[in-house]
Amino acid sequence: MSLVSLFWTFFYIGLFTIGGGQVAITLMQQSLVEKGIISPEKFFNMVAISESTPGPIGINMATYIGCELHGVLGGIITTIGTVLPSLICIIMIASFFGKIQDKPLVKAAFSGIRPVVTGLIGVAAWNVFELSMLNFNNYNESGIWYSLFNLPSVFFYSLAVFTLIKIKPHPVIIMLLGAVFGIIFL
Repeated sequence: MSLVSLFWTFFYIGLFTIGGGQVAITLMQQSLVEKGIISPEKFFNMVAISESTPGPIGINMATYIGCELHGVLGGIITTIGTVLPSLICIIMIASFFGKIQDKPLVKAAFSGIRPVVTGLIGVAAWNVFELSMLNFNNYNESGIWYSLFNLPSVFFYSLAVFTLIKIKPHPVIIMLLGAVFGIIFL
């Protein structure tokens, strides 16, 4: 993928990311993973790293993917491509939003966008869950399928949720333990 097409791909993603970075992840997956530019495993590893670094996940993902595909220049191009549509829209909307925010059509548009954003976030969450917790290709030596769930992942997830609820450690501790768990067991 050339730098120009990479820019326009991330411009498209930035233009239609309404609702935050989780929506951007869904669009990135459709634009990059489903077209074979990045493998699903590599993509979801990028999601995990981008979620654990400071800053908005959509921008972190764009920068990471750009750097992975074309180095530092690719990271800069994808970041600009992702941010530019929002910057243009904000400048345009800020100039006249105060005059139109109470119009019924504007209120209706925002009411219609909310369930769509919820659905897009749900798709992103399902994709991460499916890759990390489910095993559709889990066969034993005899070729018999034996487990729907990735049991080590389900165990660690359950332990992490229990620990967060009962003991309430800092989430960074759980993230670090998750990284160690992934390195050792997965």
